[in-house]
Amino acid sequence: MALRDTVLCRERCMDSMGGGHLGPLDAPHVVSTLPQNMIEDLSRRNQIEDVLQLAEEDEGRCANERGVSFLSNTSYLCDLRHDIDEASVAASETGVVSRWRMKDRMKTGWVALCLCLNIGVDPPDVIKISPCARLECWIDPFSTASVKALEAIGKNLQTQYERWQPRARYKVSLDPTVEDVKKLCLSCRKNAKGERVLFHYNGHGVPRPTTNGEIWVFNKNFTQYIPLSVYELESWLGNPCIYVFDCSAAGMIVNAFCERPEWGLGGASSNSLKDCILLAACGANETLPQDTELPADVFTSCLTTPIKIALRWFCPRSLLRLDPELIDQIPGRQNDRKTPLGELNWIFTAITDTIAWNVLPRELFQRLFRQDLLVASLFRNFLLAERIMRSANCCPQSYPRLPPTHQHPMWHAWDMAAEVCLSQLPTLLNDPENAEFQPSLFFTEQLTAFEVWLEHGSDRKKPPEQLPIVLQVLLSQSHRFRALVLLGRFLDMGAWALDLALSVGIFPYVLKLLQATATDLRQILVFIWTKILALDKSCQVDLVRDGGHPYFVQFLDSPDIHAEQRAMAAFVLAVIVDDYQHGQQACIEAGLITICLSHIQAAINIQASPNAPSPEPLLLQWLCLCLGKLWDGSAEGIDLALREHAPTILGRVLSEPQPEVRAAATYALGTLIKVGADGFSSEETESDADGDSLTAEQQMATILLKVLCDGSPLVRAELAIAMARLASSHNKMFRQSAAAYLKPPSHAAVLPTYGAGYRNPVYPYPAQLGHSGSYLDIDQGLQSLEEGIPYRPVVRIVRTSGSSAGSPGHSPSSDDPVFRESSGTAASNEGSRLWRRSEAGSVYVQCIMAVYALARDSFPRVASLGRKVLRLSGVDAAQVVVPSRANGGVSYLRNTPVAALPPTPPVAGILHRSTSWVASASGNLASTWRISTPPPSPPTRPPFLAGPSSSLRRVASMDISSALSGTWDSSRPAVRIAGDIAAHTSSPILNTSTPGLADAAGMSTFGLSAVSLEAGPSGPLLPESFIYKWSCGHFSRPLLEPYHDDEEEILARREMREKEAIEGIERCQQSCASKVTDEIGSWDTGSEVGTKAVLMHPFKPLVCIADGNETIRILDYDLGEVVNTFENHNAPDKGVSRLCLLNELDDSLLLVASSDGIVRVWKDYTQKGKHRLASSWQAVQGHRPGARGISAVVDWQQMTGFLYATSQISSILVWDLDREQLASSIPTHSDSYVSAMAACQTHNSHVLTGCADGSVRVYDIRSTEMLVSEMKPHATKVVGLDFLSGGDDLKMISASQSGDLKMLDIRKSSEPYLEVDALKGNLTSIAVHRYAPVIATGSGKQRIKTFSTSGEQLSVVRYHTSFLGQSIGAVTSLCFHPYNVLLAAGASDSMISIYAGESI
Repeated sequence: MALRDTVLCRERCMDSMGGGHLGPLDAPHVVSTLPQNMIEDLSRRNQIEDVLQLAEEDEGRCANERGVSFLSNTSYLCDLRHDIDEASVAASETGVVSRWRMKDRMKTGWVALCLCLNIGVDPPDVIKISPCARLECWIDPFSTASVKALEAIGKNLQTQYERWQPRARYKVSLDPTVEDVKKLCLSCRKNAKGERVLFHYNGHGVPRPTTNGEIWVFNKNFTQYIPLSVYELESWLGNPCIYVFDCSAAGMIVNAFCERPEWGLGGASSNSLKDCILLAACGANETLPQDTELPADVFTSCLTTPIKIALRWFCPRSLLRLDPELIDQIPGRQNDRKTPLGELNWIFTAITDTIAWNVLPRELFQRLFRQDLLVASLFRNFLLAERIMRSANCCPQSYPRLPPTHQHPMWHAWDMAAEVCLSQLPTLLNDPENAEFQPSLFFTEQLTAFEVWLEHGSDRKKPPEQLPIVLQVLLSQSHRFRALVLLGRFLDMGAWALDLALSVGIFPYVLKLLQATATDLRQILVFIWTKILALDKSCQVDLVRDGGHPYFVQFLDSPDIHAEQRAMAAFVLAVIVDDYQHGQQACIEAGLITICLSHIQAAINIQASPNAPSPEPLLLQWLCLCLGKLWDGSAEGIDLALREHAPTILGRVLSEPQPEVRAAATYALGTLIKVGADGFSSEETESDADGDSLTAEQQMATILLKVLCDGSPLVRAELAIAMARLASSHNKMFRQSAAAYLKPPSHAAVLPTYGAGYRNPVYPYPAQLGHSGSYLDIDQGLQSLEEGIPYRPVVRIVRTSGSSAGSPGHSPSSDDPVFRESSGTAASNEGSRLWRRSEAGSVYVQCIMAVYALARDSFPRVASLGRKVLRLSGVDAAQVVVPSRANGGVSYLRNTPVAALPPTPPVAGILHRSTSWVASASGNLASTWRISTPPPSPPTRPPFLAGPSSSLRRVASMDISSALSGTWDSSRPAVRIAGDIAAHTSSPILNTSTPGLADAAGMSTFGLSAVSLEAGPSGPLLPESFIYKWSCGHFSRPLLEPYHDDEEEILARREMREKEAIEGIERCQQSCASKVTDEIGSWDTGSEVGTKAVLMHPFKPLVCIADGNETIRILDYDLGEVVNTFENHNAPDKGVSRLCLLNELDDSLLLVASSDGIVRVWKDYTQKGKHRLASSWQAVQGHRPGARGISAVVDWQQMTGFLYATSQISSILVWDLDREQLASSIPTHSDSYVSAMAACQTHNSHVLTGCADGSVRVYDIRSTEMLVSEMKPHATKVVGLDFLSGGDDLKMISASQSGDLKMLDIRKSSEPYLEVDALKGNLTSIAVHRYAPVIATGSGKQRIKTFSTSGEQLSVVRYHTSFLGQSIGAVTSLCFHPYNVLLAAGASDSMISIYAGESI
């Protein structure tokens, strides 16, 4: 995907959020004008997008302009899926550790109120001024009798606490004794059990605490003050507990608690310290204030009646000069935010929370302000107490100790809000019916401040101070939408932002909002929950427990919802059901399976209609992933999915253009297979339900095999994982099919014709399992399966000329339940079941063939998964012959690991199989199956496989009696499966430390092995898919930011390279023909097998070199040193066909096409040790039977993103690298194979091919017939051809092996318009400059000639032995620099030379 496309995608997502898709455009409650500005900005971005689209159309219309039209703005194979790091994906489990969750949430269940006032008697150590503060709990104790006043004060204190914790149980003790306090404490602790107890102590009528930490109570007769140690108090109350001490010198008690010896020893006592909270009115040496403006219990008043005391304290300091008595007349209730009193309480809560959030450490904030509602309220009010009492020279104390907050700037916002409210108070009181209260602008202004922070903030800057205020604003319907939008923008900034938001307490608010019915909040709530669940999966439990999942199910099925938003809802539901049985059950009951399938089917049906827009790939991807997670492990969900025809619907998704969508559909199909269904592999019992499920899973296997040849490793990896589930569920059938597919029977070879087709010796994918849309030689049996037609395989038995050993009339095939119907003695009443099992056998053998292909996949992870599936099928590693084309023919390597051939199960009356020995050109070959008898000595005579010209056959073991007797019947023909069967290619795993080595998926161990027909008691674990985890990363990344972090750098580099390229194109087009003789340098690469392909980097002084062993070297010809070296793969079959450069204007990728048709694409190939395999696939598929010495021919076309590949097949395969799938197939219309091919780099439709018979053909992929022109200018094999330089796609040049060059014109296909006899025989290579009129030819006779496009010879480079002469070997490859006249030449030795052109 192009960078610009990615940017536009993010702009559309941002547009959907800011421009109204997350809420209506005419929402009346959007107070600030800033969101409207954002909408206008997004509108401008949409206009820019339209301009860019028009520019692309203009670019297509200006195709004749020089330079610009030749450069492609699209990049390929650079999406996030090509940067997948399996280790990091496995480590990053969906969801972060929920640090924001309180592990031990608490509740204060009991409150003990202890008041020692002794009204009328002042304590001896207190000297009161006159007048002094007298109010206790806003009651004057001298206004009535002391006993009644004491009771009223106690009752009022309980009422003030009940405002903060109405559900707690309260006990009041007035002027108590030690026994009363003990009884009170023990009773509270007993009833509270593990809950927190609050102990409030008012000591205004007793002496101040002692330095030993003792408070004072009374004796029974109130004649003495009795000390009570706080240590005794703590032993009675236990933990957890919170203490409030409202008395002079209260800091003494805090010091005594903290200095307690056992508290500093750690262990359990440290936990007791953590569970203990203390609030003290003043310091150890301070006396409570006695100012008449304040009550006597000012500390208690701040903790329990904060609004009242705050306004009373503020009035004398305000310019309004209001009567403090009016404060009690403020209308409204504290829990009604629409009234003045409720709004003040709301603002006060937001401000104190904000102060604490910005001052306290996160852990302490969580503990004090989010663990317990009553504790949180007390500490909010404690911040006010610190501010008020510090003005009276008292410093309230606490444990845990808090930093000073009395001068925090947010207090000014509180003063302003209080003043705005108080200024309206006289009007509201004088005319309550007509006066209307004007709400404060506090929250609007704070949201604006938060919005400003969002414009400039980042994770490297200080977190926003207003985050707790945003939480409070969610309580207001008038501000809720704007607050949610801003919150969504903040969460989109990354995991750190989500962690902050959850730590501040946003979760219960957004969870409760799911119960709201407002439609304008749906989109933004879905977005917020998407961001939350993308980084914290644990919230799935909360959603299901609180019934939040129907909200997203309904949203997913709502009409007029944008696809991106619907995809987010599907993601949320996928997380809800991920490995969570209750979530699965809840969503199944909500009808989620039917909804998802209906949306998938609707999207596919719309796409099938003409001129219909393509469905949103993200939505399809997450609908499939959601379904996969929904029915994974749920029998009810699988049964419902089968009734809804889910396999058929998902099978249609497998042809979608996006690899992520195809992989998700493959994953969903794989999870439909019930793992651990032992009944499926049992021969004795088979109920109708199991039979239906078995048939359905076999159909799913057939559907899944369609993606075997997919171009994306992501899709093939999911196929391997699905095969693993199938192999585990149908383990017995898999093992039997593996044995039937692999074993070489000594009496007869029994195999259905679908398995008897040709297997290419170098191509690991069976030809029968090729792409359904390609022009391949496909077996009739598989064709019928792909078309959904039942196909009964014809079983053919090929007997040997020798007689069978063992019991007469006994065939080993009769012991195989898969092929049991081939026996003539089958019972008639079992015919139906046997026919059915024959159908099953065909599917299982196809699966085994597919698994073997996956085990040899060119992408390491896919190959590793394939090997795991083989092990699940009971197949281990073994030694078999492997073809190699080292000498141009077929030779046989030794000790190459590959999946083993199976043994024959011991049957009564039949001799056990022995080890067969086969001698080949490379030596003897060990046994490929285990035996129960000692192995015989190898035969001394050469067997029938000797000689390089022999075709590779599957070898049958000889009878043990023949082996023991030492006889060998050379006239006895080899027993083989019908057809020309050849062994699959495999490759060893080399012990190499080269990073980025593309393992060609050889088996993991050497030695003897077998196919075990019995599953072990504990099989290997199933490989785990990570398409879901990796896909979750999309939502954890920013979705609303329109630009990448490094986009400016990328665009600047692209512009610079475009300018350099255009200048080079103009320079080449305007230049005359050049002599290419000036040797810049010649370097010895150290290769032992010679250079096979060279490629020059267009913007760096680098040349890429590939030798015969597929060792890739990157040479800096300015410095004259190799900057990087790596192996393309470690398979034994070596050979490079072509090197191509992808995305040359950006971070280019190196495409290496091997001779066997496998294409590998490397990232960061110029950085030493940092190269990575971005993708690999089998580009050439379906070789003709009998094809040998295969050498793939490929070419890359950047303008279209097409890779053309062919070989000894009857078509040219066109791969779309943007989709990573086979786009089309061009019939070659030739009986000879293609030996050279060129795709026009300046025209996006023409392809040129040359064949071994000397014919040349031109194809236009836009036309229906595709074949445009056909001619035969040569009598010998075409070595190379290309379109002539200068952007003219009508003229071309071809070169044959005999050395003649033919200039051809598409418009005059009868004969060449110009012929040049370049080299007499042995022409090996030709290169045509893309823009300059220069042609270079190379010869095996150590000679390079250059010609002009008019046929004039320009220069010759010959081999010289003199000191100053140029030394070149037999030329094997030539390549021009695309924008300069530079020629790189590779030779059969280890030398690489670069020549510069001289204008003539």
